[in-house]
Amino acid sequence: MIKFQGVNKIYPANNLNPKPTQALKDISFEIKENEFILIAGRSGAGKTTIIKMLIGEEMPSSGRVFFSFTDEQKTVRNIEVNKLKKHDLPELRKQIGVVFQDYKLLPRKTVFENVAYALEVIGASDKQIKDEVPKALKIVGLSKRSDHFPSELSGGEKQRVAIARALIHRPKLIIADEPTGNLDPYHTWDIVKLLLKINELGETVILATHDQDIVNNLEKRVISLEEGQLLKDVKKGKYII
Repeated sequence: MIKFQGVNKIYPANNLNPKPTQALKDISFEIKENEFILIAGRSGAGKTTIIKMLIGEEMPSSGRVFFSFTDEQKTVRNIEVNKLKKHDLPELRKQIGVVFQDYKLLPRKTVFENVAYALEVIGASDKQIKDEVPKALKIVGLSKRSDHFPSELSGGEKQRVAIARALIHRPKLIIADEPTGNLDPYHTWDIVKLLLKINELGETVILATHDQDIVNNLEKRVISLEEGQLLKDVKKGKYII
């Protein structure tokens, strides 16, 4: 489903960094459909750069990034992300739902409206929004909170809204970028269990984290990064950094 092939990323010098910075160094790996993958490493290891490349927000300095999926017509689509033009990116991003550490919720919209907004921007009908949003909220356990505003929610509930929003357009891949970074241990595992449930429903899930307890307890495949390099890719990995 996903393939990184000899990927390097070098950021040019700027006012803050007088020398070029190599964020990724010859990164190669593959991810199959329906896998649950942990990308582990300290802050600055290269996790977020990999995620940005998957959604076409950053392009490699060299190397290739591939993303494959089956569309609604049951046709297999093979996309070389690093060759996409700007106007082709929305098609790619419809297949990927992203969950961020800081939730990125709209404070003046209710839970229902925050999730619905993800459908509105792609031109969904009112009927589709009315049908699909309650389904997504049910999956994340927030059916009874649909009329609440973000300020009325706990951190764990806010992250559940963010996950529902990522799910709403039925993507092929869910990427969670440090989704538990702002949460206490109880809500951390609440969110991790939800991501596992989503994976069991058939979604491919990539969880980027520097949380040692999550990595060591899940016993899932771990891709470990340090200073932009791939240290290990282990089927049932541990936090080794």
